Amino acid sequence: MLGASLYLIVAHPASAITLSVGGQSAGSDGYKTTVQGATTIDFNNGTAPTSGFIAYSGSSPIVQGNSSGQYATPWEDSTHYLSVEPGENTTLTFAKAADYFGLYWGSVDSYNHLDFYNGDQLLKSFTGNDVSKTAAGNWTGKSDNVYVDFFADKGETFDRVVMRSDSPAFETDNHAYRLAAKSVPEPGMMGGLATAALFGMTVLRKRQRLS
Repeated sequence: MLGASLYLIVAHPASAITLSVGGQSAGSDGYKTTVQGATTIDFNNGTAPTSGFIAYSGSSPIVQGNSSGQYATPWEDSTHYLSVEPGENTTLTFAKAADYFGLYWGSVDSYNHLDFYNGDQLLKSFTGNDVSKTAAGNWTGKSDNVYVDFFADKGETFDRVVMRSDSPAFETDNHAYRLAAKSVPEPGMMGGLATAALFGMTVLRKRQRLS
């Protein structure tokens, strides 16, 4: 019974990702993360990495400027950015578990989607409605152009992020990520488990003596 309890604790951590709006202005680059220890991909060279710790896959282009009916540059960002068009899912695959992902989300639309996975398990999905009160796709001003930080809850990690959109377009820049720290059980939790194990052994010995 104790073994089963331990299995549940280890195998079924809380599956959740939380978000907050943050970042800071980076001049012509738009907004960037302020999270310590994070690495940023700004697409300024016109490409996205396809190997290494983070690999991008999909047909979404790296663009610059505006194209009527297709994409609009995020507010105060004159550099290259990623534009996810309808039917063009972009997948970010991490070589190791991550516990943080951030991005400058331009002209937020309600039909923009961001999905977090750990292996094949979908942890949580977000839409533009989760990050903007209006999510009206306004590409000028702060209301629909925000830097969004996504944090894995304690004991949780993710290794894949999928970006998709139901209509033109899902424009983002300055993606940031952070390698997850190795999870170490808290002293209090270890003490509790040790006490439970000792209690279980004591009960078992008593039953053996009685039998």
